[in-house]
Amino acid sequence: MVMFLFLVVALAVVVAAVTLAVVGGGEGRGPLAEAPPELVYDPLPADRPLGRADVESLRLPVTVRGYRMADVDDALGRLGAELAERDARIADLESALAGARAAAAHVRLAKPEAEDQQ
Repeated sequence: MVMFLFLVVALAVVVAAVTLAVVGGGEGRGPLAEAPPELVYDPLPADRPLGRADVESLRLPVTVRGYRMADVDDALGRLGAELAERDARIADLESALAGARAAAAHVRLAKPEAEDQQ
């Protein structure tokens, strides 16, 4: 019986100590401070195009229910914009290459005709 009473008192002391620590212990410190949210410490560089190493080194902060949606949305938006820009650049270069090849083929076809007339 004495052991039971000791355990009940010990439990009450522990509960009271935790409650005081959470809501403020009366020492003027107030309740426990909120933990600052994790942020992306090394975000994607804004001053240059992204590279493979940038994407591989990106570490998104984890929260209670997964990743912070705002950080994920920002990273995916930036990656999408970079990919769209590169796709447009590739299409422009392929178009310019096709035009240069067509012009070179036209010049080759025009040369033999010029030699025949001489």
